[in-house]
Amino acid sequence: MKNQTTYKIALTGLMAALSYVVFTFLQVKIPLAGGDATSIHLGNAVCVLGALILGGFYGGLGGAIGMTIGDLLDPIYIVYAPKTFLLKLCIGLITGFVAHRLGKITHETNTKKVFGFVVAAAISGLLFNVIFDPLVGYFYKLFILGKPAAELTLAWNVASTSINAVTSTIVSVAAYMALRPALKKAGLFFTIK
Repeated sequence: MKNQTTYKIALTGLMAALSYVVFTFLQVKIPLAGGDATSIHLGNAVCVLGALILGGFYGGLGGAIGMTIGDLLDPIYIVYAPKTFLLKLCIGLITGFVAHRLGKITHETNTKKVFGFVVAAAISGLLFNVIFDPLVGYFYKLFILGKPAAELTLAWNVASTSINAVTSTIVSVAAYMALRPALKKAGLFFTIK
């Protein structure tokens, strides 16, 4: 491929749009106490998929931009946009680190090894989210937003984030393993250093 930077930027935009659509229109919103809400969605799967295809920074950036725009356009989530951007970018960076730095999945030819590192990378990025999304959210609500009901929503946030992590792991791994040979065949697959 001649111009990988242009391709990465275009795919980052595609991942941002896809994560926005999946997060905004394919979510199950659960209203919580104090006018808050949590949701079950696959936006994180798009973030992980982007990191597997594009590398941690570009993939995480695409997921972060898409879900942050989703937060900014939702009156319930608008105050969480900064937290969303940071956490989703971190999902991509962690996933990309495990997949590309440790697993070198774009150079590996053994499908079983690729699959193992793809699963490990997805689990690593989403496990970070399971731990830090509710934790950062709790302190964000308590100290920055001054919401006294932060404790009431913590258990619901842990539960929804855990469900999102499991479903996002399955979807992102399945999608990457299906897209990998198709991208190679079309000449759109590139190696990440």
